[in-house]
Amino acid sequence: MAEGQAAQPAGRAGAGGARPDAPGPGKPNGTKPGPKPSGAKPNGTKANGAKPNAAKPNAAKPNGAKPNGVRGSVIARMAPEPRKPRRPHGPVRRFVGRVRRAVLSRIKKLLKKIRRRWSRSMRLRVVATTMLLGLGVVLVVGNFLLMRIRDGLIDSRTETAMAEAAALTREANKSLAVNDYQDPARQESDINDLLAQLQGPDGPDSREVVLRRAQRSTQPTELKDRATRGGLLDVIPATLRDAVNARGRQQSQITTVPVSGGEREPALAVGTIINVPLSGDYELYFVFPLERETQILDLVRRTLLPSGLGLVLLVGGVAYVITRQVVTPIRQAAKTAEQLASGRLDRRMKVRGQDDIARLGRAFNGMAASLERQIHQLEELSRVQRRFVSDVSHELRTPLTTIRMASEVIHESRDELGDPVLRRSAELLQAQVDRFELLLGDLLEISRFDAGAAVLDVDSVDVREVVERVVDNLVPLAERKGSTIVLQLSLQPCVAQIDSRRVERVVRNLVGNAIEHGESRPIEVQVAESPDAVAIAVRDHGVGLSSEELSMVFNRFWRADPARARTIGGTGLGLSISQEDAHLHGGWLQVWGEPGVGAVFRLTLPKKVGALLVGSPLPLVPHLGEDTGSLPVLTAGPEIEGQLEEPGVGSGQS
Repeated sequence: MAEGQAAQPAGRAGAGGARPDAPGPGKPNGTKPGPKPSGAKPNGTKANGAKPNAAKPNAAKPNGAKPNGVRGSVIARMAPEPRKPRRPHGPVRRFVGRVRRAVLSRIKKLLKKIRRRWSRSMRLRVVATTMLLGLGVVLVVGNFLLMRIRDGLIDSRTETAMAEAAALTREANKSLAVNDYQDPARQESDINDLLAQLQGPDGPDSREVVLRRAQRSTQPTELKDRATRGGLLDVIPATLRDAVNARGRQQSQITTVPVSGGEREPALAVGTIINVPLSGDYELYFVFPLERETQILDLVRRTLLPSGLGLVLLVGGVAYVITRQVVTPIRQAAKTAEQLASGRLDRRMKVRGQDDIARLGRAFNGMAASLERQIHQLEELSRVQRRFVSDVSHELRTPLTTIRMASEVIHESRDELGDPVLRRSAELLQAQVDRFELLLGDLLEISRFDAGAAVLDVDSVDVREVVERVVDNLVPLAERKGSTIVLQLSLQPCVAQIDSRRVERVVRNLVGNAIEHGESRPIEVQVAESPDAVAIAVRDHGVGLSSEELSMVFNRFWRADPARARTIGGTGLGLSISQEDAHLHGGWLQVWGEPGVGAVFRLTLPKKVGALLVGSPLPLVPHLGEDTGSLPVLTAGPEIEGQLEEPGVGSGQS
């Protein structure tokens, strides 16, 4: 064991006479060496209590001296073979790789372009489908016709050949019957002359003759099998020979015969049994070439192929023309509809004729005219309404100022009024004048949004400071309602380009609503940020909102419970104005609610003006138990496909 251990490091390091280039195969990786010496060890292993790296390099015997009991071949096997350096990729290989990548990229782009074109063009789909179906029909019908023509030619040729062969067979039997052969040599000569006579003249109607001894013949004298042309003895199929011998009457079968150049051509073989004097029964075969029939089939095939392709192209052309007559008005209608959707309400379709497409065009133009008329009416009504609200709001400013001055005088002198009813009336008058002033201010703000005159006064502001300021102002109100406000601010600065006055108004409306509907329970206000957005979420644990109420929560002057009295004032326009403020920033104002659980309002704003929101730093649906039922969500932000967070039902995440 000790000697084997000394051999391994010496062989690998080449120290003490163990050469790395010693002859013999190298030891494969992972195999264990032979006996290891106790006095030496490889790096990182222990042997007989020795510490790592304790083996000395001179532990192996120098210059070929073998360790105790260890053969030199063991040392040679442990020497690893030097690794061959990797050849760097040559310029040709790199060039081929670049060409292959370029070709694959072009093919992918071409396939992508074809798929896009296929999905967008109904004309292309109709024409291509029609041509493919037409090609299939042409192939099936052409193949069927070709088979029928082939069968007809073969049947006709078979009938003619069998009649001709029958006549020649009778002539051969008559010629053989009048001769009483006694000399075999003369018989051989006469048989050859008979076969030459039966062969007939050269030309398209020529035939070859084959004479073979019948399988059932028992005569001792035999004539050799022969044919009028060399190589024809083997063209007679065995199945035909069996049928001729078994039935004893005329039979036929398609076969092939060799021609010049080593090729083979189809032919028709007709056989029967004849009796040769002194030799018994022989099989007589007539081989008729099918060259004429083959030429006819080739002509039909050459005619059917271009005719079929021409028919397919003709069908494709017809489909293109018909599809164009249908698709062109549809494309025109789609283009006109897009122009109408973009606000160009005076656009109309061009109508020609009295067909169904023309009727569709006239109906479309009538619909567009009706929409234009109604939209203009609605715009006029909206303009009149906005003008009325704006005028009324401005006209009420002057009498409201006078009323406020009178109410303040009465309110300050209420202690001098002796009657308690008068003092209470003075207080109510002052409160309602304040509410009326707030309502006028909200109406003026709504009229600015409707007229598109609202603008942002943008500045870089830390949203946490805005939220803290609002919460500090509303803490006394929350204490009077028995609620506590829990403020959870991000540890990182939440700086964004916002209109602090409008954002402060939104937060004040949301926290005020939470206080009013929170049922004296804690109210949670969260502020968080992400690289692209900041978010503010206000949650209460009050009466909550149903799915029907969620769809109307941002409507003007809407109240969840009309019988419920306002305890902290308000005009009914707070959430509507808050929604418009969020949209003006390019943000979202979203709400979640569940009856008996509470509600969550989340305001998400981009950090930069004009940036597109792709998500919110805060979840909309709070973490609830599994028995909360359905969790409806209403998104009041902009409808941007694929960018709004979709809360999972019951998942507690948005």
